[in-house]
Amino acid sequence: MTKTVVKYVLILLTGLFTAACGSNSSDNYTPKPKGYPRFDLPEPSYQLLEPTHPYQFEYNKIARILPDTFARSEPHWIFINYPAYHASVQLTYKPVRNDINRLRAMLEDAYKLAARHNIKAYAIEEKKIRMKSGLEASIIDLSGEVPSQVQFVTTDSTTNFLRGALYFNTATENDSLQPVIQYIRKDIVHLLNTLKWRK
Repeated sequence: MTKTVVKYVLILLTGLFTAACGSNSSDNYTPKPKGYPRFDLPEPSYQLLEPTHPYQFEYNKIARILPDTFARSEPHWIFINYPAYHASVQLTYKPVRNDINRLRAMLEDAYKLAARHNIKAYAIEEKKIRMKSGLEASIIDLSGEVPSQVQFVTTDSTTNFLRGALYFNTATENDSLQPVIQYIRKDIVHLLNTLKWRK
């Protein structure tokens, strides 16, 4: 191969290389939209909680009931665990003992726990619902990158007090988790509508 041919081949390759690089320049680059995880959310089917606590309710069959093993946990504290979604609803139960001051302190603690999320929450909305039992429950929805997206509290004012909070054990951002948050929130409403205090 003569020097002239080699020279033309090199010029041709350089031109092709430059054209190829130019077509992929940052001016023409379009970033792909951020992907969201896909969640398969089955139609809920409910079962009754075993009668081993002062309360009873129906919970989703895809969940499992686990004891609360934290050092400060009290009797009848449990988790409704959703293993497929790395989520749990923590239930904390306390007896009221017909003590209005005790009840007031428990309600204040519940609202303080919700208020701790004010720093990261860009919206906190409380809704009162009338349960089928005739009692009321407060559901608190928190928006933003908060540790707990849904919380609730209910009491019969004299004997029983129950608080719940939804938590995820995942680094996925809450915007991506919205379908699961709404799915479990519906389960929480179902729990409250089927809640009964046991004697």
